[in-house]
Amino acid sequence: MDKNRRKNEKKVICAMSGGLDSSVAAALLKRAGFDVIGVFMKFWAESDGIKKENSCCSLESEIRARKVAKILKIPFYVFDFEKEFKKIVVDYFLKEYKAGKTPNPCIVCNKEIKFGVLLEKALSLGVDFIATGHYARKKEIGENSRSNSCKLAIFKAKDKEKDQSYFLWQLNQKQLKHILFPIGDYTRKEVEDLARKFKLPVLKAKKSVEICFVQKTISDFLKKYLKESPGKIVDKSGRVMGEHQGLWFYTIGQRKSIGLPGGPYYVLEKDLKRNFLIVTKNEKDLLKKELICKNVNWISGKAPKLPLKIKAKIRYRINSARAEIIRRFKNGFYFLKFEKPQKSITAGQSVVFYKGKEVLGGGIIVK
Repeated sequence: MDKNRRKNEKKVICAMSGGLDSSVAAALLKRAGFDVIGVFMKFWAESDGIKKENSCCSLESEIRARKVAKILKIPFYVFDFEKEFKKIVVDYFLKEYKAGKTPNPCIVCNKEIKFGVLLEKALSLGVDFIATGHYARKKEIGENSRSNSCKLAIFKAKDKEKDQSYFLWQLNQKQLKHILFPIGDYTRKEVEDLARKFKLPVLKAKKSVEICFVQKTISDFLKKYLKESPGKIVDKSGRVMGEHQGLWFYTIGQRKSIGLPGGPYYVLEKDLKRNFLIVTKNEKDLLKKELICKNVNWISGKAPKLPLKIKAKIRYRINSARAEIIRRFKNGFYFLKFEKPQKSITAGQSVVFYKGKEVLGGGIIVK
């Protein structure tokens, strides 16, 4: 297959979910002259007793992705990553919740599945790149003014509302050499216009949900796989307010479904040793200026000198805020302080570091 392609024609696998963004990404690659191969990935899905359904890889989505590939006249394959997804993403999700944390499975999926398992498979097949429908941009930047060497960096997308750079902080230089983000320089409106131009049947496709393998609610999902472990609900002073059914069914800042009269109450902390759920009526108690994070990754591959002033995000759907990374501890953990208090800093979530529009890296919040 490789012998027949032109010397200047790069081969790229485009991960196609059957949605608008990945379909247009494949079309743009084809138009740019790449030798494009469409790949639909099948992930693990829980069974409802009748069928197994994951919103990212439903039968409907596969049929639509296949149709798009046919319109674009590109080969199309289905890769089954169900076992890898269950072990790497779902088991991690359950393990973290059981430990009282609130994980972000999409970040793990991006690093370990899309830009891990898929990339490794693509390279083993002689493919040059993999591409996705992420709203993000990859650029080459000079390492320093005295050197001609360059580093690959991730930048925010053109569309501020759709930007997905937050989910990509775990990527490294080796991975980025083989990754393309074709729609990062377009707004969602422009992507929709391109879909019409390419005559792709994806404009009415359902938008992807936050956690693809959860069919109903996170609470319903957790109750299927984690046993109840009743304990006391207490306020900050230790006064018993009621009983919870398991700390993993709650997250910091949660207001609904706590089950206490006379609210609203907010989840303030989770005391794992005593199995206490600590709540408060004062929403201001959720505001904190400091955090500690672990498993920090610097996309450049080189840790910067500290202290370092940055902007940081502790969740996807919030604005970045001014902060300073103060120091690195001997155990590899980092201490970060915000200029203004942030609401509901949550263990298990990602804190992502920005310098302007560039993603410097990030880490997993410990506390």
